[in-house]
Amino acid sequence: QVHLVESGGGLVQPGGSLRLSCAASGVTLGDYVIGWFRQGPGKEREGVSCISLTDDSTYYRTSVKGRFTVSRDNAKNTVFLLMNSLKPDDTAVYYCAAAVWNTCPAPGDSFRSWGQGTQVTVSA
Repeated sequence: QVHLVESGGGLVQPGGSLRLSCAASGVTLGDYVIGWFRQGPGKEREGVSCISLTDDSTYYRTSVKGRFTVSRDNAKNTVFLLMNSLKPDDTAVYYCAAAVWNTCPAPGDSFRSWGQGTQVTVSA
């Protein structure tokens, strides 16, 4: 069972940046996809980005393309989400999740292991 822990959230002004981390333990991240999801106040959870640890494919939802970058550090078993040019609409709890899959994007129901989430608030 993969255990995931997110960190790096916080309060930032519009236009600012944050880097979220997703540290994995319990398994070596081989044939996995790590996805980033978010749930804003009064909104449904939505997929934001993912990275395949098998073929390095990535995915970004349209609203974050060009602003967010997903990356990984295999040695640290950690995946990152660098978020630039943040907007108030990016305010949400951000979750990382793992799927036994080999390419991005992965089906939503393939993500079986979830972190506890980290709050990102974009406000002046």
